[in-house]
Amino acid sequence: MMTHAIGIDFGTTNSTVAIADQHGRVENISWPSAEGPSEVFRTALTFWSEGRMPKATLRHVGGPDALQRALSPDGHHRFVQSIKTYVATASFTETRLFGKRFTIEALIATFLNHLLAQDRDRVITPNVPIVGGRPVVFAGGRPDEALAVKRLQSAYAEAGLPQVDLAYEPLGAAYWYARNLKRDETVLVADFGGGTSDFSVIRFTRDAAGRLEGTPLAHSGVGIAGDTFDYRLVDHLVSPQLGKNSHYRSFDKLLPFPAYVHAAFAQWHQLSWLKTSKVMAELKSLAASSDVPERIEALMTFLDMDLGFELYRAISAVKMRLSSEEQAELDFNSGGVTLRAKVTRRDFERFIAPDLARISAATDEAMVASGLGTDDIDAVFMTGGTSYVPAVRRLFEDRFGPERLHTGNAFQSVASGLALLAADRARR
Repeated sequence: MMTHAIGIDFGTTNSTVAIADQHGRVENISWPSAEGPSEVFRTALTFWSEGRMPKATLRHVGGPDALQRALSPDGHHRFVQSIKTYVATASFTETRLFGKRFTIEALIATFLNHLLAQDRDRVITPNVPIVGGRPVVFAGGRPDEALAVKRLQSAYAEAGLPQVDLAYEPLGAAYWYARNLKRDETVLVADFGGGTSDFSVIRFTRDAAGRLEGTPLAHSGVGIAGDTFDYRLVDHLVSPQLGKNSHYRSFDKLLPFPAYVHAAFAQWHQLSWLKTSKVMAELKSLAASSDVPERIEALMTFLDMDLGFELYRAISAVKMRLSSEEQAELDFNSGGVTLRAKVTRRDFERFIAPDLARISAATDEAMVASGLGTDDIDAVFMTGGTSYVPAVRRLFEDRFGPERLHTGNAFQSVASGLALLAADRARR
């Protein structure tokens, strides 16, 4: 396929790249992995040092190789994931990895170089338009949108892609949905990623020559998505078995177990940050005076054995089963830690009820900003893994009716649509 335009979906958990030709055909780039060719590339980096200081060489790998090396017991390494989560956080400026300073722009550029390495000649081509995705609302407590956009553009330029335009991710998904439209439609796009959920209302028309025209009417977003749902399951099913809500005795007082420990379970790779001599010594002391010492000891073993990834993989499987079954069971047994729990879909929906309310509010925000009513929406296009969660689908079915709901490839819709959007912009 001749490269006419490129779409890059740099995601919180996974990233994808799509190439469009001059006829509107789209090809998704694939990468080798242990399970075979994959059209998603894990948004992750692993760093390690080879040789002795001061002549040591810093090495790094990205994607599935980063995950594989991070899970290997061989050698000392640093695993970096969810980089996108911090792009709008002004307080996060740099980190040091084996003595080398990395800005967040440099981290993203390093990842992009791994993402594009095998197809660099096809992607980095003079005069080929590239559109990269960005969320409507960036993750973080007080996200700085202007800073995030500047950082993303700088990171692309540092990776050798100074010509990248940024577009809302749901706009890309909308272009993918609308590619086969035979009539004008007003579409609400719901794009559920790992870190954010984004919504756009777009009016699609075709001109006299048959070219697709997309007019964005409104956008909204919220920093809640699949990762949040995973954490809710961990927080309710797992953390109590590892000492959450327990107490310890200090002199004559019964005090609650420190909350910061279980707060770190929000992202599995953060758990390795607890594996320090200071924290482990504190946990050992707390276990000695705890009302449930066996649970604190299980927590210590869990951290010492670096079981975070295995747990979240098991939790993700539970969440997936709850999309098709009324009940699922967590049966985790690894590294000397056993965690078991049954959960019903009703329980899960109760856990995520506050998150669903915020997703609904963000949808309302887009609809109000568009000036349209429910009956003015011809179709609702849902993409991303969280779109398969029954409670999420029900939000949109109840409001718009099941006949108007459409779903796309959970991982490919955004990048593919961004490639079509890049081609469309090039023609203008």
